[in-house]
Amino acid sequence: MTVSRRPLHDGWTVSPERGPVPREIAEAGAIPAQVPGSILTDLLAAGLIPDPYLDENEKTLSWVGLVDWTYRTAFDWAGSDADERHDLVFAGVDTVATIRLNGVELASVQNMHRPHRIDVTSALRAGENDLEVAFRSPIRAADAASLALGARPHANHHPYNSIRKMACSFGWDWGIDTATSGIWRPVAIESWSGARLVDALIAGHVVDGVPRVRATASVDGVVEGLRARLVIAGADFEAEFEAEVRDGAVLVEGDVPSAGLWWPRGHGEQPLYEARLVLLRDGEEIDEHERRVGFRSVAARLDEDEHGVGFAIVVNDRVIEIRGANWIPDDAFPHRVDRARYAERLAQAEFAGLNLIRVWGGGIYESDDFYAECDERGLLTWQDFLFACAAYSEDEPLRTEVELEARAAVVRLASHPSLVILNGNNENIWGRQEWRWEGRLDGRTWGAGYYYELLPAIVAELAPHVPYTPGSPFSPDRDDRQNAAERGTMHVWDTWNQKDWTHYRDHRPRFVAEFGWQGPPTWSTLTRAIGDDPLTPESPGMIVHQKAMTGNDKLTDGLAPHLPLPNDMDDWHWAMSLNQAVAVRTAIEWWRSLAPYNTGTITWQLNDCWPVTSWAAVDGDGRRKPLLFAMRAANAARLTTIQPGAEGLTLTVTNDTDEEWRAEFAIARRSFDGAALAEQTWSVAVPPRGIERIDLDADVATAQDAAGELIRATSDAGEATAEWFFAEPRDSSLPAASTEVSAERTEHGWTVEVTAGTLVRDLTLLVDRIDPAAETDEALITLLPGETARFTVRGATDADVAAFSDRLVLRSMNDLIGREG
Repeated sequence: MTVSRRPLHDGWTVSPERGPVPREIAEAGAIPAQVPGSILTDLLAAGLIPDPYLDENEKTLSWVGLVDWTYRTAFDWAGSDADERHDLVFAGVDTVATIRLNGVELASVQNMHRPHRIDVTSALRAGENDLEVAFRSPIRAADAASLALGARPHANHHPYNSIRKMACSFGWDWGIDTATSGIWRPVAIESWSGARLVDALIAGHVVDGVPRVRATASVDGVVEGLRARLVIAGADFEAEFEAEVRDGAVLVEGDVPSAGLWWPRGHGEQPLYEARLVLLRDGEEIDEHERRVGFRSVAARLDEDEHGVGFAIVVNDRVIEIRGANWIPDDAFPHRVDRARYAERLAQAEFAGLNLIRVWGGGIYESDDFYAECDERGLLTWQDFLFACAAYSEDEPLRTEVELEARAAVVRLASHPSLVILNGNNENIWGRQEWRWEGRLDGRTWGAGYYYELLPAIVAELAPHVPYTPGSPFSPDRDDRQNAAERGTMHVWDTWNQKDWTHYRDHRPRFVAEFGWQGPPTWSTLTRAIGDDPLTPESPGMIVHQKAMTGNDKLTDGLAPHLPLPNDMDDWHWAMSLNQAVAVRTAIEWWRSLAPYNTGTITWQLNDCWPVTSWAAVDGDGRRKPLLFAMRAANAARLTTIQPGAEGLTLTVTNDTDEEWRAEFAIARRSFDGAALAEQTWSVAVPPRGIERIDLDADVATAQDAAGELIRATSDAGEATAEWFFAEPRDSSLPAASTEVSAERTEHGWTVEVTAGTLVRDLTLLVDRIDPAAETDEALITLLPGETARFTVRGATDADVAAFSDRLVLRSMNDLIGREG
């Protein structure tokens, strides 16, 4: 090969140049810097600032984003006579910076989301070379760009929409305001001769039922006499295709009938194949590009029907019921997220029964490690282009940056078989209609040219095997009322912002791409991050770690119809965690019960980027909140749920598997002491990927004592259970929980059994209170008197048996009612 790569990650320092720098930091001069990295993590590593994630430190560190910082390194260079060209390649620079080599200005860059390649052949010198990346304050740069482009509406206190930087790095309604700078992805010198591949893309798709591989690229350098070879190999086959390079363009493709189809998890296997595109001159390999590919067909259908416009994701000609979650950057400093962390978080997604992850448009295009993990796990990915909750200028220089960024993203990501949607933006089309933008825009462009023209053209050119949608939420006609339940995709936020979560059942959407309910992080994460004394919902650190507008008021308003508002912080934490879980479980079960009218839900959100009260199911320290268990229950492949119907209550059984589900259901209205008051049975055969319903008998569905009765439906195999309570917990006769707890040590932790002496609702073990590293496999279990729940606990190996019956560890809804007897 003639292309070689030398990483430049060592020996970096960083120093402040201009801005409100505290004296002790100015006096420290140049400090060691990590590349990839960021200024805030460099200052933290040098011991010059406190952890921005703790207490009120975010506020005290706001000066960092107002400072210009310069990164410098020196490296020796000998070069080689065999190399004709040397390129300095930055995979990611955050964000507005001037790059100099040996004092010569090479480039000014202004886009975090794309790579930068600079020819440094004439600038390199034998011996020591000095490389400098001088960053401009991102806050000042955004402010200046907003003036130059013309101010446009956005959802922040900084005009993040004026520069191509991760929007949520300026803060969000769950995110810390870091406004950091740094070389956040790898940097290297690439040396080559003759020719090299540019923008190479290898992807598998399916044409008329036959797997087909396609590779495209352009060629930089001398293009005469070149050929391209594409080799793809499986465990028991190898296929090879070759074509001439014409006018500097590479196109090689061919059928691969021996390859198997790639399926979403729960629908089949995920075979992946090694593919290699090779550039040849006179039979000699001079450059190559390697990817792992899979073969699937995919469509995003927006079809008119008698109800309006449906939305469905179709893989290999099968409509996939989507059980998804939205994804934000897993760290406010994304360079800290490695493949192991992606794997941990996506394993939690699998635990929650998810089959799709939507990468939200206010974050980043995640690293290839993220998408590779999704490929292997069968997790579908929906990738937003990076536009969120704002109007965006279509003028220069922003437009060119957007085009270069989009092309780079599509080329890098479209090889992944898990990628099933490229989406133009988050909430901008809807926002223009609903958020009174027209007057504020005063005739200025707002992004429509990106969403309806530029981006779909790029996807059609580079990745025709990946569907494109202009926005989320989205209705297909430009003049449509966006976010209409009956037309396309919907975001449901009126419930959290204005109403109680029972109003999720007011909505009958075709597909829900966002909805959610807030809750605090786990207790261990909360108390690690916030040292307030006393710790209260409104203490200073708690307020810093609550970013939603009137968030605490909405938490209170959403709890009060269901449970008394606690005055104790431990109970407040449990009540808000539980209410979050019940709210989202209610929404998912309701919308799944509407299938096939509704084809999917994408919960907001799976993960957090720091310790914060938010909509996440996994908190900023990676711990599973009760919400994750609620999502697992509601996203079960075989789901049983009781819902209100036209004439009363309906038992709905969903079978999202390839096997018929035959079950005998025992359905009973019971008193809280477990006694059966009215009963019925139901024998059902639910077809593969099917749904069946039965209206409950009137005597089962009608309570005689609403405060003291419930309905329980259980399958004969015990694999599916559903409950319906007639009264809100605060209005019910729910007694104080009576339980017996036993615990036995195991190799990795404990087996804990809890037997109920009374009805116990949503029994949960908060084992992180015993050991911050401990976790359990179950939560939110409802027991009738005499029933037993088993928990498998990993960790807490040094705990006492009594710890598992501690009132702050063994929790239930009963604890929050306060009734005795």
